[in-house]
Amino acid sequence: MAKKVIINGGGWAGCAAALAARQAGAEVELFERTDMLLGTGLVGGIIRNNGRFSATEELIAMGGGKLFQIADQVARHKNVEFPGHKHVSLYDVAKIEPAVKKALLEAGVKIHLCARVKDIEKDGDTITTLIAEHYTEKKEIKGVGDSFVDASGTAGPQGNCTKYGNGCVMCIFRCPTFGPRMSIAGKAGITELIGKKPDGSIGAMSGSCKLLKDSLSKEIVEQLDTTGVAIIPIPKHLQKGEASLTQKACQQYALAEFNDNIILLDTGHAKLMTAYYPLAILRQIPGFEEARYEDPYAGGIGNSMRYVGMSPRNNALHVDGLANVFCGGEKAGLLVGHTEAIITGTLAGHNAARAAFGQDPIILPTSLACGDAIAFVKESMQTEEGMTKKYTFSGSVYFERMKRLNLYTTDIKEIKDRVEEAGMTNVFKS
Repeated sequence: MAKKVIINGGGWAGCAAALAARQAGAEVELFERTDMLLGTGLVGGIIRNNGRFSATEELIAMGGGKLFQIADQVARHKNVEFPGHKHVSLYDVAKIEPAVKKALLEAGVKIHLCARVKDIEKDGDTITTLIAEHYTEKKEIKGVGDSFVDASGTAGPQGNCTKYGNGCVMCIFRCPTFGPRMSIAGKAGITELIGKKPDGSIGAMSGSCKLLKDSLSKEIVEQLDTTGVAIIPIPKHLQKGEASLTQKACQQYALAEFNDNIILLDTGHAKLMTAYYPLAILRQIPGFEEARYEDPYAGGIGNSMRYVGMSPRNNALHVDGLANVFCGGEKAGLLVGHTEAIITGTLAGHNAARAAFGQDPIILPTSLACGDAIAFVKESMQTEEGMTKKYTFSGSVYFERMKRLNLYTTDIKEIKDRVEEAGMTNVFKS
């Protein structure tokens, strides 16, 4: 008898979960409230930097790396370096979403776009149905499933950005148009976890902005097109101050170089590696006299606030208190980045399929960076201090741990051997 997995959210984690559940033999329906997949992946672009290289190759060896392979195929630049980061790939933000959507459709995933989940039906601790409203057709769509993945993210609605940030910044989440995200775990009565900044205030600000490349000087554009990176010193009197670096979710970029320089990466947009930069000041820096923000449109005053709604979960990414719900991406905890979302989404989708078929979930061993990160973040989030930090394979707290544990390497054979030794080769293809 066919078993069905329902995915709430079509960002990196939701797309990864959908592919993993399909690969494990389940039927899959994915509900995404906007008109495009990938969420922050639409304006992201950075993969394989630092320890993300090791984690990426682990997932590929485990049979779950389809999305990384797509990102590699649409990369604008490979093996790039910028302050604090090596062997970086920058994918094209214009090409990535159609390529991912095509892969999901070819895999047999049924995709509902413009379908914001607004309610659930449940039987005891088991969710049975998602209820969504189609934005343009004004009709109700129901997703009846055996198990569910909550990959709805932790950003939005507008009120959170106003309360904890500098107001709605008109970002890629597009809450004013498509409505706020809805956590199915939260709707089912599970108390969600709220991350904090080091000063104790709630949430964390997205870590980069995107500038229209054509609004920059020809010299900067040529440098971006040629090398993928442009580093422009900021006159001392125009620097924002290093205190601004602590606001960011992406603590791997909280380095002095990101205060002293404008650091741009070529992802199709000119990706500005700061949470925001006042436009009147930015335009005083040579080469930026006509600069214009692409995302968020209010990038001169702020950015989106995240990590205000995470699910309590175990290391199989099963949500505590619900029998048949798993979580991926930012819902799974204070893990930052596309790579991290793809990995957690893949495990959540695979385990959701296993649950649908009546099998026990798998837990990735801590001998692998992927498994160690999931376990370490859960453990760290048990403390007040741990809730003020952010974790990523590419820097800050967790990358230092990777190096101490000898989990960071760019030797692909060594990574494959490690996965084989852990008994995890092609585990996601079974």
